[in-house]
Amino acid sequence: MDKEFNQSQDTESRILQAAEKEFFEKGLAGARTASIAEAAGVTHAMLHYYFRTKDKLFERIVTEKMNMLEKMVLSAIGDNNLPLEDRIRQGVEHHFDFIAANHELPRFLVNEVYAHPERLEMMKVNMQDIAGEMLNNLQREIDEYAAKGLCQQADAKMLLIDIVSLNVFPFMAAPIISEITGNTYEDYDGFLAIRKKENVETILRKLKIH
Repeated sequence: MDKEFNQSQDTESRILQAAEKEFFEKGLAGARTASIAEAAGVTHAMLHYYFRTKDKLFERIVTEKMNMLEKMVLSAIGDNNLPLEDRIRQGVEHHFDFIAANHELPRFLVNEVYAHPERLEMMKVNMQDIAGEMLNNLQREIDEYAAKGLCQQADAKMLLIDIVSLNVFPFMAAPIISEITGNTYEDYDGFLAIRKKENVETILRKLKIH
């Protein structure tokens, strides 16, 4: 039984990996389930058995990515044992690292929402699950710090938008940035390390935590 379960999990994982690659390269409309099945090493009938449609594959991939992001960011910002400054720092860094590991995801999602606005409803549910409680708790703590004169008053929602904008842009606009920066940095990884540090400091300067 365990062997069959493991084989099923492996098959599902291979299909998801192949689908993610196909989606990112061709977009959801251009992706073909036959190509996904071939890349995953399964029959088209087997892919249909596991996920039925491209839309189901899309929903599963987006949900898993959002769950992964939730765990990474909330594990940092939600750690009440750390001072607010350290939690903000780790939250920005964890979000940046997630985007770096999934750098094609933001462009893919933006393109899909523009092409099919109805997909936003499904993504909104996932994003609200991540942002809701975290934003409420963060706003409460910022208010408490500001009341004691320990930081600048700030809107937690605007702060989240700042973090997402700063972290996503280097990946969304990578070709443009490469042309602008030229050979200023030794390599792209070096640029990203500097950019992550700059993003953290930009957010902390806005809060003026002390």
